[in-house]
Amino acid sequence: MNAYEHKHTAPPLLRRPDWPVVIGLAVVALVRPLFSITGLSDSLGKPATPLILTAAISAVWVGAGVLNRVREPLPTLVAAGLAYALGTLVLSGVLSPLLDGELAGPLAQPQSIVPLFAVNAAWGALCGVCSLGLRRARGHGD
Repeated sequence: MNAYEHKHTAPPLLRRPDWPVVIGLAVVALVRPLFSITGLSDSLGKPATPLILTAAISAVWVGAGVLNRVREPLPTLVAAGLAYALGTLVLSGVLSPLLDGELAGPLAQPQSIVPLFAVNAAWGALCGVCSLGLRRARGHGD
């Protein structure tokens, strides 16, 4: 079996993510923890602001997955969720001591690190499945 045949017979989650898209989507999603860390979520109102941001980010992720330039939406969006989780971990570890004078977030509560990655991988998977459904509905199925 050559590489081309393997690519099309591998289960969707084992296909290769589109890494530039993964990084771009993770960076877009970092607006959500930035709002929280800087207090904008509190100023603009909770729980509405985080929910609106999550919906907007999800729409961007699904839209990116629908684009034909994204080779593999499902693994790409799962990887974006994991990259976002890693970015959140690093961002909170760096910014919370600077802004609050003490460590906050997942690094301050290590038991939350595994769920952070699991929830964001699931979020990426859900967005990926939605993208695949929309691609198929448009006649651009994988």
